[in-house]
Amino acid sequence: AMDVLQRRNPPIQPLLAIVQVLLSKNKMLCCVGTLEILSTLKIVEEVLKLNEDPRVHGIYLHLPSAALTTRVLETLKPEKDIDGISDLNIGRLVRGDLSKGFVSPLASAVLDVLEKHDAPLEGKTVLLVGGEGRVGSALQCLIERSGMVALKNNWNLEILQRQVCGFSVSDHLVHNFLSLNSTGASPCFSLQNMCICSRWIQGQQYRPWRLRSLKLQPLTPVPSDIEISRAQIPKPVNQLAEEVGLLPEELEAYGRSKAKVCLSLLDRLHTQPDGKYVLVAGITPTPLGEGKSTVTIGLVQALSAHLSLNSFACLRQPSQGPTFGVKGGAAGGGYAQVIPMEEFNLHLTGDIHAITAANNLVAAAIDARMLHEATQSDKALFNRLVPSVNGVRKFSPIQFSRLQRLGIDKTNPASLTPEEVTSFVRLDLDPSKITWQRVVDTNDRFLRKITVGQANTEKGQIRETGFDIAVASEIMAILALADSLEDMKNRLARMVVGTSRSGQPVTTEDLGVSGALTVLMKDAIKPTLMQTLEGTPVFVHAGPFANIAHGNSSVLADKLALKLVGRDGFVVTEAGFGADIGMEKFFNIKCRASGLRPNVVVLVATIRALKMHGGGPNVSAGAPLPKEYIDENLSLVAAGCHSNLKKQIQIAHLFGIPVVVALNVFKTDTQAEIDLVCEIAKGCGASDAVPCNHWAQGGRGSIKLAQAVNEAASRPSNFQFLYNIEMPIADKIRTIAQKVYGADDIELSPAAKDKIDYYNQQGYGLLPICMAKTHLSLSHMPDKKGAPTGFVLPIRDVRASIGAGFIYPLVGTMSTMPGLPTRPCFYDIDLDPVTGEITGLF
Repeated sequence: AMDVLQRRNPPIQPLLAIVQVLLSKNKMLCCVGTLEILSTLKIVEEVLKLNEDPRVHGIYLHLPSAALTTRVLETLKPEKDIDGISDLNIGRLVRGDLSKGFVSPLASAVLDVLEKHDAPLEGKTVLLVGGEGRVGSALQCLIERSGMVALKNNWNLEILQRQVCGFSVSDHLVHNFLSLNSTGASPCFSLQNMCICSRWIQGQQYRPWRLRSLKLQPLTPVPSDIEISRAQIPKPVNQLAEEVGLLPEELEAYGRSKAKVCLSLLDRLHTQPDGKYVLVAGITPTPLGEGKSTVTIGLVQALSAHLSLNSFACLRQPSQGPTFGVKGGAAGGGYAQVIPMEEFNLHLTGDIHAITAANNLVAAAIDARMLHEATQSDKALFNRLVPSVNGVRKFSPIQFSRLQRLGIDKTNPASLTPEEVTSFVRLDLDPSKITWQRVVDTNDRFLRKITVGQANTEKGQIRETGFDIAVASEIMAILALADSLEDMKNRLARMVVGTSRSGQPVTTEDLGVSGALTVLMKDAIKPTLMQTLEGTPVFVHAGPFANIAHGNSSVLADKLALKLVGRDGFVVTEAGFGADIGMEKFFNIKCRASGLRPNVVVLVATIRALKMHGGGPNVSAGAPLPKEYIDENLSLVAAGCHSNLKKQIQIAHLFGIPVVVALNVFKTDTQAEIDLVCEIAKGCGASDAVPCNHWAQGGRGSIKLAQAVNEAASRPSNFQFLYNIEMPIADKIRTIAQKVYGADDIELSPAAKDKIDYYNQQGYGLLPICMAKTHLSLSHMPDKKGAPTGFVLPIRDVRASIGAGFIYPLVGTMSTMPGLPTRPCFYDIDLDPVTGEITGLF
């Protein structure tokens, strides 16, 4: 049977660990690979190690009764207790639940012998000789559950051997019984190994969800976000993980409410079909925001908590910059948010801090290398870069990569020629062409341009540089696009930090720092599991800028979630800004990297935004809304629908994906306005258009949206990329400008043309395009609302993120370091020192 199991599952190698006791010179010794003095503490220590060792599937404690203390038995994991002696396994046996846990192999073997020689068993009487301890209790329970009567006797084995002729049982049966008692459970190990293997294989399979939703009791008027969040007690994250089919070893808890999920899940469920893939995008947003995150969360609450369809939300991690600045957090809002919202918005599991540390390590390596090259000879540099250790000089693995890039096929440092030594040790970075900046996750406008190297110790190595906000780092974009640890490592190694004076790109691998970056990012690559107000699961992972990067959550979060929800489940992920930016980049960049294909686009719109695109006055955050946005105005609504909404629906159709319009309803919206939007949206090609009230009602307010998404996802889609990746860089830019933005053509500046020529020369021409332009208009002009036409899109510069894997043209001026307003959000944020509660956070 074991052979059959392993033929069906070749990778499975069941491992049984035996903790054994030997007596030597009146000392008890514990055997787990080696002999050591036995003590309860030592046994507990060894059992704890075996409990957490993923290679070990079963543990057998071959210990004397005196060593099977309560402490030892409480330490042993029930799921690895193949002898069935832990409290939980004994309790399951007494209760008659034999489907879980293990039953003592010795007890099972005795029952098997009885069945072979004295069947049927019901009504028979069995004498248990010396049946003390947990194995005896298990045997007695099995005997009685078989319909027999169990009598106990305190004789030991020696007495039994002398008196056995007095029993009315066959000699063969007695012989088998004595053999079992003489050899312990060893005859049963092959059976238990098969049981371990079978249980392990079964445990690795996809597990149907047993999600317990949390009930909402929405209040009117709707309280603040933090009051709503604090009023709901989230499930323990390990409970949530178990409900959605995660194994304990796949979870790394960060407190009670959030946990990292290990990427080994992808290997375990590699044969599991993916669920449905839904993208939430939006019309061109206003400065007030249109609520894509809120719609995303409301949709998954409706799917899971109200329609009983497995669903996962995949969201970006918010930056500390907007949290303490003016925009606020990104946990959703009202009765459609991620909880605990303060944990979501503050630090989370430290991914952004890891990115900050990795990014600034690269910056420090650049300046240090430039200093050392400027102040040392080739020989001195070589002796320090390849030091002699115990008389032996050898290259490190990362230095071999640099040698290969230089075309030097040598492994012995002493064999390099003087010219090869010079090429190896001198990156010769041009200070004016360093593209790498430092980062900090705070809106700090005075760091936009700085001067470094002014201390006397830096020996005149002064240059201008600057800071970006942490989420603008290329490392963040890499985190969002990598599909494995190895892929992330390779991408980190390919990052270009500047150009040498001879015009060659210099990478982090050339600096020798890429391996260290991978170490700093090894935990950040794991998505963070949280939950919505209604107890449905959420992955929070990565948060790249949506202008100079692609503005989407991570590929890995989506892939893990698609496996967990099952074939009929839904993964709902969000793209930054409007469909012309976030959605276009999701399709052309993220889907190329992941190989995933979406089923539905949910396009979020608000009546106030449609009124602005229809010709309404400008608005700004914090200022009172003009009357056009408060009073009913059907003409403005219609004009906005026929311009911006229609155009965004058409953009989604360029990729062959059905569109469902989600109208995020506000209390100032009238029924006539709502009906008009839905009617026009369907007339413009949307599969459906529905009003959503999730902010005030939670998932119940998005049931119609969930039903529309479910219906649209059941229809066939014909996904296609907007452009062929082999097209010239300028043609790819032109295709996006004309088909997505509505431009007549593009205009490349001389600097942009030079950069394109350089990237083609370096072999970067086959990368996708990540346009960097304003999010407030389909065009490059923020004040041009609706769907502008008749314009030429100016490309002032073209840059590249080689590690992330895209070219990003600059349309206008992009700020990568926001500034604080006159009155930032932090004025209202405080901590109650008595209760420890955060106040004023949205």
